[in-house]
Amino acid sequence: MKKRIRVGIVGCGAIGSYLAKTVTGRFQAFATLEVLTDLHPEKAHTLAGKLKAGVKILNQDSLVRRCDLIIEAASTKAVGPLVRKVLRHGKSILVMSVGGLISNPSLLKKIEFSKGKVFVPSGALAGIDGLLAARMGKIKKVSLVTRKPPAAFTGVVFLKKRKIAVEKIRKETLLFSGPAIRAVKAFPQNINVAAVLSLAGIGPAKTQVKIYAVPFLKKNIHRVEIEGDFGRMIAETENIPAPGNPKTSYLAALSAAAMLEKIFGTPQIGT
Repeated sequence: MKKRIRVGIVGCGAIGSYLAKTVTGRFQAFATLEVLTDLHPEKAHTLAGKLKAGVKILNQDSLVRRCDLIIEAASTKAVGPLVRKVLRHGKSILVMSVGGLISNPSLLKKIEFSKGKVFVPSGALAGIDGLLAARMGKIKKVSLVTRKPPAAFTGVVFLKKRKIAVEKIRKETLLFSGPAIRAVKAFPQNINVAAVLSLAGIGPAKTQVKIYAVPFLKKNIHRVEIEGDFGRMIAETENIPAPGNPKTSYLAALSAAAMLEKIFGTPQIGT
């Protein structure tokens, strides 16, 4: 029988909790959830209590040493230091806060020459498989238009500095227009889709992004447009917000679970 993969999760919020339950449930034949860690230890202890799977609460260094696969579900700021630790030990990591990768070119270079592996799920987007195929030829344009309810942008520092009060928005309002590299820095918790799109396509400087707040909208809507040698592709997703986290989409958590399924050795489907 194939040895089960030892998994550690960094970040015990909505997404980390969902993936913890997925590993201990759906994938228990392939993996064992060994360790949890969080900047707020009480979150890790609460989640461990719900799982009832003998999961240990350790610091980040101990987690990396002990586990084969690390799942990052913390923040863009956590990505750089954590990925470096994982690569130093030749381990594997699944990164949810993808903005932390594209804002760190030296880290991307390090990944290229490392024995460790970095996995990036498609997230809340459709069309990533088509984009990966398209870049085998020439790509002329990649753009993303995102629409979310105003509440999804609560607490965004970029908007506070511009004196934009999201709770007072009464009509569709353009919050941002520019390259993905700037979008990810301005909206670190809202626009991981732009980071994924950048990595899969023509890079964060050339990928163009527009972000709208739309009152009474109940879903997070992402429209991707790609043009290249292959022709033209448009992919649009209407996502239900993740339970407990309106800043992201439920599909992002499901996408990570689907990537875990690939990692654990089930048939590889898609580009």
